[in-house]
Formats: sequence, structure tokens, C-alpha cells
Amino acid sequence: MGGPSRDMPHATSRAAVLDVIRAAGTISRVRLIEATGFTGATISTVVRRLIDDGLVTEVGRAESTGGKPRTLLALNESSRYAVGIHLDHSGITYVLTDLGGSVVARMSRAGVGTDDPPVVVARMADAVHKLVQGVGISPDLVLGLGLVAPGPLTPSSGMRLTPPTMRHWEEFPLDQALAEAVGLPVILENDATAAALGEHWSGVMRDAASFAALYIGTGIGSGLMIDGASYRGGSGNAGEIGHICLDANGPDCWCGARGCTEALAGPAAVVTQARADANIARAAGLTQGPGGQRPSVAADFDAVARAARLGDTGARDLLETSARWLALAARTLANIMDLEHLVLTGPSLAIAGSFYLPIVQEELDRAFFARAAHPVRVRLSASPATAPAIGAATMMLRAELVPLRQNGIPLPGTYGEAESTAPATAPARAGR
Repeated sequence: MGGPSRDMPHATSRAAVLDVIRAAGTISRVRLIEATGFTGATISTVVRRLIDDGLVTEVGRAESTGGKPRTLLALNESSRYAVGIHLDHSGITYVLTDLGGSVVARMSRAGVGTDDPPVVVARMADAVHKLVQGVGISPDLVLGLGLVAPGPLTPSSGMRLTPPTMRHWEEFPLDQALAEAVGLPVILENDATAAALGEHWSGVMRDAASFAALYIGTGIGSGLMIDGASYRGGSGNAGEIGHICLDANGPDCWCGARGCTEALAGPAAVVTQARADANIARAAGLTQGPGGQRPSVAADFDAVARAARLGDTGARDLLETSARWLALAARTLANIMDLEHLVLTGPSLAIAGSFYLPIVQEELDRAFFARAAHPVRVRLSASPATAPAIGAATMMLRAELVPLRQNGIPLPGTYGEAESTAPATAPARAGR
């Protein structure tokens, strides 16, 4: 069984049991004892309370192996919901997920553009209310909002160092403003870390407790999962492989360095080269819009990827060059983390992923330092376009229902103290 182990730093026994049930899909009480190391009495008490709270349900019996058939447990996936929001300059994606991380509803709206942050927050709050109302569920079942944006972020909520297109968001207390506008708790995270958590909770990596998610949206980053927990670093910005140097004499990057992965391999670099080549620009339909305005980098990158898939050799060469640079960064990450699993995800890989996957896999097969001990298996996300938003919703599900210890310190109600956690109820509103 993949997912959490008995060594995971869950804050409570309740959180540990619920997480094991989630990861297993269906599981008996006997298997819960084996998976967690808890006593039968503890499992009995925790499971009973989870059933009473509507989070877990009995779903039938396992095949008999000679004794009485064991009753199977599963998440009651329609018992709680969370909203995930991916905020980007080129667009804002909203998803509503159930307790299991499955998408119940989704929608996309215009990006932040040049609007002032308070104006965008008001738009976002209105979209969240319409999303929930549109599926007819009770707002009381919505635990809160996960919100992700391009990093780096700061612990005080401000985006102190933002991409050039979002400089007017620097120092804006985004999560606080949205919590006040929506009336629900909000968690803020960078997009790559959220995408990794989403892949672990409900995506192609749900069977792997440790892996990295290599993320391409407007920029490039990575999220790290270690033993089922996100590794965030000192400020929540771990995994910024988009800003490791691949060429000391390479092009300037917006972060202030030179030769970064993002400057060499990112969507903006691919689009710039495509526009500089008349044949590729024509094949991809890269034309200026009304008033000389151009589509977003994300839209142009998708156009180049579509041209490559339709057989344009110039467009394909650009993507393969980008993929080779990205593969070097992936090898660096794999060497540092001694990875066994890597998932490629993010909106820019929704169309272009098939060009990147074989090149990254080939580089790791050829030059990964520990390849004699084990390979690195590279997979493509099943939902790269919405992975950040799904991961954002997952953040709220995990924070509310399966919290981990803070800074490695056991909280009251750790393993074996099943009575210590209050039942999960309708979430408190902002300002709790």
C-alpha cells in the first residue's frame, strides 16, 4: 500500500488513521492496525468517531480467508469539499474537489493582468461563490480555500520577489484579503509545491511517499514530497530549480542571476525564439492582437507545442532544446535528492508534455549518479493543466483533516491518544 507510513509525523492518531484510509482506498480495521502500529482499542475508537463525523463509511466486506469476512472502510468523499485556486498572470483556475481530491467542478477566468490586487480579489471571491453554488452543495461542507501563485513567497504572505508580470503584487497580503472577501480559511502556497501535494493525494504519484514534481507553468519550479510530507524549506521556497545556473555565461534572468533553467528552457524563452523565426511564428500562428497586443506567454507556448505536434520541425526543435536544458536541471535535482520518482506537471506540459518526458527520462537513464543502484522513473501528470489548483485544494484538505506535526514537534493528541482530537465539523469562518 502506498501513501503514509507509521513513521509519518501526523499531529494526531485521528489524522494518521484517516490518511491511511485515504491512501489505501479501502481497508479493514485489522490492516489499519498493521499499517499504523496503533492498538486495536485505539483503531476502534478513532474509526468510530470518523464514521460518526461522516468522514469514513463502511463499504462492504473483504473476501473471507477462512474466518469472518472483514468489514472494509473508505473515505466518504462527499462529506467535505475544498476549493483550489491557481492565480497567474495569464489566467486564474478554480476547482472544487471532494474529500478524495476528485474534481467536482472547475472553471477558468481571466488572469490578474494589470488590475490592482483588491480588484482581482473581489473577482476571485465572486467566482468562488458561483463555483460552490453551481454544484448545489452546502457551503458549510467547504473546509476552505487553497491558493497558489508563482513563487517565491514570504512567511508574511507578501510576494516580495515576483515575476515581472506581477510586480504590482509585491507585499500584498493575498491570503488575508481573500479570506476576508470569501469568509473561509485560506492557505497560500507556491504553485510547484501545491502541484506535488496534489499528485500525492489524488494524482499519478499517490502510490509514492517520496518524489519530486517538476513543474512548468509560466515559469519553472519543483515541489518535493518526502515520506508523504511536503518539504518547503526555511521560507516555503524549496525546489526552485528554475533558478539554478546551467550556463554561467547564459542569458539574464528576471531573478537577477544569469543562465538559469527558466531563462534557458522556460516558456518565455521558447516563445521568444519562436517569434524570432518567421517560419515557426507562421506555423504556430504567433500574431499580434488588436492594438499590437500579444497573447500571453502561456497561450503562445501552447501554440508552439500544437505546431510541433502537427509536424513542424522548427517548433519541435525548440521544444526539444528546452527539454534538454530541463533534463539537466532534473538530473541535478535527482542527484541531490536521490530520487526514485519524478512527475512532470504544470499547465505548460498539458500539450507539450510528450516532447519533454522521453528527453528527461533519457538523461536520467544515461547520467543519474546513482543509476547503478536504482533508476529514476519519470511520469507525466494525468491533469497537468489543473495540477496547481487541485494541489491547492488538497492543501486545505490536509491541513484541516490530516494535519502533520509543526516543525517536527508532536502536538497534543499524538499517536495513541485517540480521544484528544475534536470531531471534524463545519469549518470556522475567517478570523477564527
